Amino acid sequence: MTLPIPSDAEFGILTFLWRSGPSTVRDVYEAVAKDTGYTTTLKQMQVMHEKGLLARSEDHRSHVYEAALTKEEAQARFAGELMHRVFEGSARSLVLGALTAQRASAKDLNEIRQILDQFEKKKKSK
Repeated sequence: MTLPIPSDAEFGILTFLWRSGPSTVRDVYEAVAKDTGYTTTLKQMQVMHEKGLLARSEDHRSHVYEAALTKEEAQARFAGELMHRVFEGSARSLVLGALTAQRASAKDLNEIRQILDQFEKKKKSK
């Protein structure tokens, strides 16, 4: 089963869970969803559980939820979808678009170079 790309609201919940670890609906509601209401937050987290985005433990009095995918997995899935939908499958265009949209620091550019070097080494070793 392929997990769906999280919506903006779902990313907000996932980001909280990545930072805080397993949490109750009340924890999430108080931290990121006070504008929407508790029952809306509960329903959204139940739907995210059904989609496979959240794991739920029923061992406690209150259900405890945690992200079912890592931050890196979500970012890779989102970037891949964006690359295919907006940049016609071109990794080059995706990277250039990101670098053009927001000026990268010298530190960021250096880290990008190192990552590209690592990818190139892995590709050659296969």
